[in-house]
Formats: sequence, structure tokens, C-alpha cells
Amino acid sequence: MDVFHAFILGLVQGLGEFLPISSSAHLVLVPWLFHWQDPGLGFDVALHWGTLLAVLAFFRQDIWALAQGFWRSLFPATRDFRNDVQQRLAWLLIVASVPGAIIGKLFEEQAEKAFRSPLLIAGTLSVFGLLLLAADRFGRRTRNLDGIRWPQALLIGISQALAVIPGISRSGSTIAAGLGLGLTRSDAARFSFLMSVPIIFGAGVLKIRHFTEGVTYPELAVGFVTAAIVGFLSIRYLLRYLVKHDYRIFVWYRIAVTVLILTVLWLRAG
Repeated sequence: MDVFHAFILGLVQGLGEFLPISSSAHLVLVPWLFHWQDPGLGFDVALHWGTLLAVLAFFRQDIWALAQGFWRSLFPATRDFRNDVQQRLAWLLIVASVPGAIIGKLFEEQAEKAFRSPLLIAGTLSVFGLLLLAADRFGRRTRNLDGIRWPQALLIGISQALAVIPGISRSGSTIAAGLGLGLTRSDAARFSFLMSVPIIFGAGVLKIRHFTEGVTYPELAVGFVTAAIVGFLSIRYLLRYLVKHDYRIFVWYRIAVTVLILTVLWLRAG
């Protein structure tokens, strides 16, 4: 891998982590399509820390308010889950992160090897794209963030756990679940992005020992910075886009990538 490849993969990570198109699928597909060398786990860690920085920077005020709410919830004198939205939302995000953490750890090896088949990715991209379309079309979109309760948070967390398989998309599955549970488009996306903080942080910590494997420091730096900048812009773009638009464009994109994968597989088989 060289610096140009690092830039392209950082771009892919920054876009795919927050847009509902699956960053993990694209990080498999881009090297597969262009016959690039697998950059390895160290580079994967750098990309994920880049998108973590993006979400921390964009939601810095929200995260600070949630941290304060979490702190207040620890003491009986200030604990008030009924009336303090930040206290309740902080714990809902923790609850929602548990299924993904458990499934991610249990299927870590399969996610890095068995789940990286382009044919499997073609299937998950198309099927879960259509599920996102259905949730967007038929969801009531009447509930905002302060209307989320424990069962809804757990269901969204379970949907996040499915994203261990490339092509499902962490943001896509959680946004679809949020829409299906009645959240507005923008609040489904916002809850999804806030949920990404503990799951990306946890994944980065687990793989930190691989940080310098198979990659140079300039490549790590380029991938990290690109993923952070593009990730920040992706969050801003999507939240603004959803004020007036739906998710159809992302569903059609997923279908187009599915067709591309199947076409390349067919041509290479011949």
C-alpha cells in the first residue's frame, strides 16, 4: 500500500461509516476491485480512530451534555431519569451498545475472514438496502430522541450488532431500526451517530496492539486525517440532507454496487 491508497481508503471509511452504505463492505470491495494489497489491521485501527474523532468533534456539545447527565445519574440526589433527558439518553446509548460489543467480540475472527466474501456483501448490500427503504417509507417518523425508551434502545442496539457482517452497515441498520420504531429521519441518524462512539472506541482499543502492523506512519497519518475530515463532512451533509429528503438515493446506490459486484464476479469467472 502507498499514500494514495491510504487516502482513498480513508475517503471510503469517512463516507461509509456514517452514510448508510457500509464502510466495512467498501473497505473490502475497493482492494478487491483494484487488486490492491490488504492494508492490514493496523490501518483499519487508524481509519476507525479517524471516524471516532469526526463524531466526537461534530457532536462535542451533545457528548459533553451526555457526560454531565451520566455523572448526575450516578448520585441519588441528582438522579432523575424521568425528567432529565440527558441522563436517560446517556444510559440508553450504553444499553444500545451492549449487543454490538458482545456480538463483535464473539464473531471478531469471522468478521475479519469468513464475512469478507464479495458475493456475501452483494447479498447484504441489496437486502438490507431494501429493508432501509421499507423502514423509511412505512415508519411513522413522529418520535424524537427524548421519546426513546429502554426497549427501543435495545432493539436498535441489536440491529447494530448485525453490522458485524460487511454490507449490512452499522449506520444503515441502526437508522432503519430507528425509523421502524417511529423516529424522525434526522433523529434516527443522530442516535445512530451517537451510538457509534462507544462501539468505534471499543473496536479501536481491542485492535490497538496491531496499530503499526504492515503499514508505515505516513500511510497511517493520511488514512486517519482523511477519515476524520471526510467523516465530519459526511455527518454534516447527511443531517442537512435529511431535513428535506429521504434515504432512497442510498438504497439505489447499494443496489448499483450489488450489480457491479455480480458483474465483476461473472467477468472474472469467465
